[in-house]
Amino acid sequence: MKNWLHTKSLISKRRFSLINLLFRKEKKFLFFIGACFLLAGIVYPFPQIAMWLGFIFAAYSTVANDSIQTIGTFISSNSDRKWWLLWLYIGIIFLITVSVSWILFNGDVSFQRLASKGFVESPTSFHFLQIAAPIFLIILTRFKMPVSTTFLLLSSFSISSGAIQSILMKSLIGYFIAFVGAMLVWLLLEHRMKKYFVNKASNYWFVLQWLTSGCLWALWIIQDAANIAVFLPRSLDLFEFLIFSLVIFLGLGLIFYLKGDKIQSIVEEKSNVKDVRPATVIDLVYTLILVFFTWFNTVPMSTTWVFIGLLSGRELAIKLTERKKLTKTFALIANDASKAVAGLIISIAIAIASNPKLRVEILQSLGW
Repeated sequence: MKNWLHTKSLISKRRFSLINLLFRKEKKFLFFIGACFLLAGIVYPFPQIAMWLGFIFAAYSTVANDSIQTIGTFISSNSDRKWWLLWLYIGIIFLITVSVSWILFNGDVSFQRLASKGFVESPTSFHFLQIAAPIFLIILTRFKMPVSTTFLLLSSFSISSGAIQSILMKSLIGYFIAFVGAMLVWLLLEHRMKKYFVNKASNYWFVLQWLTSGCLWALWIIQDAANIAVFLPRSLDLFEFLIFSLVIFLGLGLIFYLKGDKIQSIVEEKSNVKDVRPATVIDLVYTLILVFFTWFNTVPMSTTWVFIGLLSGRELAIKLTERKKLTKTFALIANDASKAVAGLIISIAIAIASNPKLRVEILQSLGW
């Protein structure tokens, strides 16, 4: 009995030590998150203030979480360059891309993604969880979880479960197309890339990578700007557009200053991403996939799932060509997929809790 109590006490002390260590290590972050939740709780009853606070939270959290799939390889392969130079390049592309959408679609910065079924109406009131959803995304990003920002942010504003089903179906299709496509590309090209990508990369590879990364970033904006703009009116006037653009532009600067922050490890743990040549091939394949889905229809989708599928298919193909054991590779693929699924579950829970119309529709469909 004494031994059991001693063991129980010892475990408790260990847990307390771990919690204490975590708190000291993340003290500033925890205070920041607490302040964000408090601020969200204060302003959510006031729609005109709440929409801008939710937008600011969403602007940083979306780009920070999705940075691994759009500018992750760009950051890794250009780690020796000045952060502000990378920021200006990506930031200017962002400003040009959203300006095109704002001009062509009468103030809509989402390339009509928010004109899809279930998202046409601008929010006139907010639930606390709708404003808090981006804060949860910031927390998940801190824990290096590549969550679908599309599910987490858009689902809580959907007025129809059918809209969420459409997003989920398109995202699943995107994952499997990216997985299979990446496997085929790297099974065919991996031996050649290993043969030719041995010496120092020529300068033209950096030019090609910057062009490819720029195209990829623009396509991501076309797909995922809706996740940020969902808090705002569907048509922005000039003043609203300037605020929208400036906030995200400055948020990009912070992300580049932090070199992608902790979630960047999702990219860097994969094979050969710091070499500009493999990084360019990854970006090129991803760009072609997003071009297809941009042309396919205007239904929003999870680009995170597409990117995870691409990295997983690539990693599996590389290990197959090397004829190595696949145990660790399958574990890595399962780990990334489980984080995406966990993010989906959290997203749906937030959507049901914060959206009365959606909650009633789902309960009725279940016969409750």
